[in-house]
Amino acid sequence: MIILAGHNKVFIFGVIELTMGEKRVDIKVGFSCNNNCRFCVQAHNRAKGDRTTEEIKKDLEESRKRCRSVVFTGGEVTIRRDVFEIVAYAKDLGYETIQIQSNCRMISSMPFLKQLINAGANEFSPALHGHVPELHDYLTRAKGSFYQAVQAIKNLRELNQTILTNTVVVKPNYRYLPKIADLLVKLNVDQFQFAFVHPIGNAYKYYDSIVPVMSLAMPCIHNGLQIGIDSGIRVMAEAMPYCMMKGYENYVSERVIPSTEIKTGDSFDGDYTNTRVTEGKVKFEQCKECKYDKICEGPWKEYPEKFGSDEFRAVKS
Repeated sequence: MIILAGHNKVFIFGVIELTMGEKRVDIKVGFSCNNNCRFCVQAHNRAKGDRTTEEIKKDLEESRKRCRSVVFTGGEVTIRRDVFEIVAYAKDLGYETIQIQSNCRMISSMPFLKQLINAGANEFSPALHGHVPELHDYLTRAKGSFYQAVQAIKNLRELNQTILTNTVVVKPNYRYLPKIADLLVKLNVDQFQFAFVHPIGNAYKYYDSIVPVMSLAMPCIHNGLQIGIDSGIRVMAEAMPYCMMKGYENYVSERVIPSTEIKTGDSFDGDYTNTRVTEGKVKFEQCKECKYDKICEGPWKEYPEKFGSDEFRAVKS
């Protein structure tokens, strides 16, 4: 989705809002987490543990030369004892947008949230993967996480924070995406995104029970997106090729992804777009005949290893 603001265009990318030409840095603070999601793409990295405060500060200093926005992710950022310190450091360095990507269990505590905001956090990306505790908690493998996530969103709304949620589309929840959308509308979030599961980490480990057939999930995805659209809420769909998004092409997040660099401690990716396209996604022979071929990235490459490519059909008109 593109929102026009005067002569500037504001791109809505999944879980962050950026002015055209702005660059952001995605800093992974480590891999510890108080959830153990069945679809977690970082599960295989847990043994690496967490990065030091000084390592993260150095990343912030170096990236500030190029970036105006920072996204803290992990693992789970909010369980770090130094979370307020690193957020405050980002603010002192002049980062304009400081986003926290989180399961938001800690943010269910209003005093904790207020301290995080006072430190400098000004944008939040809560993860909500079900419309009821039974579904969300099953996926996160953390009892009580649904109620904590919902309370966190309510806390954020009460404090008038920017709320950009993410829901991973998996086999157990895709049928309930419209109900999840209803809940997110009720919670009055600013934006929600449906992201098709990336089959790595735990998602690869539990492939058969976690990764759905994309074409079967699409009607529910579309219905969920439409609920948000009808309610005036910004919506996005990530990792879903254009041939799957008939009528919803404007909500494909890859078309508006901003320039992003990623720092994980043991690696640096200065051009995530190129890496995602050349190493993460895959295209097929039939894609050459599709009118969206030049802008479509295709699905995650691990998907057709299991399901093949027949469901991806060229759009010719």
